[in-house]
Amino acid sequence: YTELLGSYGSFNTHKETVKIGSGLLAEHWAFDLRLSNIQSDGYRDRASSDLQSYFIQGEYYGKASTLRFISFGGNEKTYHAWDGISREMLDTDRRYNPNGEIERNGEVAGFYDDQTDNYRQTHYQILFNRIFSPAWNLNVALHYTNGFGYYQEYKNSRTLAEYALAPYEINGATMKKANLVRQKLVGSDFGGAVFSLNYNDEKLCASAGGGANRYTNDHYGKVIWVENYIGTLDPSHEYYRSDGTKDDANIYAKANYEVGGGVNLYADLQYRYIRYKVKGNNDKWDWTASPERLQTLDIDESFGFFNPKAGAFWQINPNNSAYASLSVAQKEPTRNNYTDGLLTQYPKPEKMFDYELGYTYRNACFTAGVNIYYMDYTDQLVLNGKLNEIGEPMAENVKESYRTGIELSAGMKFTDWLRWDVNGTWSRNLIRDYTEYLSGYDDSWNDLYTQTERHLGNTPIAFSPSFMGNSSIAFNFKGWDASLQSQYVSRQYLDNSGSKENSLDAYFVNHLHVGTIFQLPATKSITIGATIYNLFNKKYETNGYSMTAAIYKNGDKTNKPEISNDPRFYPMAGTNALVNVVLKF
Repeated sequence: YTELLGSYGSFNTHKETVKIGSGLLAEHWAFDLRLSNIQSDGYRDRASSDLQSYFIQGEYYGKASTLRFISFGGNEKTYHAWDGISREMLDTDRRYNPNGEIERNGEVAGFYDDQTDNYRQTHYQILFNRIFSPAWNLNVALHYTNGFGYYQEYKNSRTLAEYALAPYEINGATMKKANLVRQKLVGSDFGGAVFSLNYNDEKLCASAGGGANRYTNDHYGKVIWVENYIGTLDPSHEYYRSDGTKDDANIYAKANYEVGGGVNLYADLQYRYIRYKVKGNNDKWDWTASPERLQTLDIDESFGFFNPKAGAFWQINPNNSAYASLSVAQKEPTRNNYTDGLLTQYPKPEKMFDYELGYTYRNACFTAGVNIYYMDYTDQLVLNGKLNEIGEPMAENVKESYRTGIELSAGMKFTDWLRWDVNGTWSRNLIRDYTEYLSGYDDSWNDLYTQTERHLGNTPIAFSPSFMGNSSIAFNFKGWDASLQSQYVSRQYLDNSGSKENSLDAYFVNHLHVGTIFQLPATKSITIGATIYNLFNKKYETNGYSMTAAIYKNGDKTNKPEISNDPRFYPMAGTNALVNVVLKF
């Protein structure tokens, strides 16, 4: 087979894909290849993207076994757009992108052309399956992933000591700060093996398996240019480096047993072991140390998690079914959870007890369902409304929190060519007895390098809307199809304070798709479609951060602080369109 796919739309967005497959050769072999290219100028200023990827697969089919080799990967270059804009700018210049600003005398004089994120990743997999009998089979997989990339950034008026660079003199004046271009680089390797032994008969489906993986990475930084620098600037000079290793192993056993009367009981038991080791210097300068220096990383932590799950499913009759489940899930902190903090206290793993109960009705024309859940957390890692230096959301542990809600869904098939599906989730997502920690500044915005506590009681969890609803109306008739997708999301808070000022407004947005499929000589099929996103040109935002701080007059912490709220937002595009064509041979 051969497939050619192409699309073009707003903001000079385009995608081209070629797919080629051999089919079965000599009764044993098959090969597949896919190549793709995606480029866009982006909705926000300079928010361009340039991505290429490939996928290749070769497979051997034996009488009772298959062996498959897969490799896929790609590279990307995207201009930074991770800084949001103020609420006022949403009304005056929604597409403004502050990343890459070059400042002169306190004013923006231009933008750095190569303020980019560059990354390459390549995956290799070997998958083996063996069928021993109608009841027994074995799956084994080996995998390896290699990655390398870097951020390149123009930084205004940075202290040279942060970059292990000596001050220099111009006209008798000692320059301790300068504009510069830095790179933050990472090289990574990820490899391991997973397996599962499976058994199936009329009443029992069971599986036992596990895996072991190792992830290593090297984080380091370089300065490639300093404005007016007098001195030696070695392009291989590193101003920080840390080397990390994460080992992750697990074993599990799970089973689903039909006890009779339409009742199935299931259980899933898993044990995970994780070990983190990170040594070196963080990329953050510790202004409170004596002498001042980069933060030191010396992390060596291990975690062991037992994650059980059990439940029951009851097929009451052909139209009605119900289920109930109880599970425990535990998750380790990420590397960012360690390095984004002050390193005075390590993050904790989070633990969740999940209770769920559900019911579904289904017939030839109508479906409806309800699901009730309660998730009880200990030390949940929740977003706190702050960003790190490379635009990634930061998280913190909260001792006690929960998420509970009800999910409703319904679908109606009016005719063979018209269907309507809707679903909605009403939820309550709260932190119990929350204490917020704010960075302190004086009234000239000089950092005091201290934290101010605010005890806020029970507060809503950030980025957790109390209601989400979706609707899909689908039409399909004589080679033509159309759909109207609608989504409503209620207010979301950018941090955990519950402040309306630091929140995203509720929004309702619609997308319309129309397409047709037909056949011409020498083709299997031709598909042409068009999608209009944000059909009614709604101005809305789906993400942001709060930037809340405690301001002390004259830097005196005996004064009562003024709480400064200055949130930033990521605006979504207005009405935009994408047209696509698919040729199959």
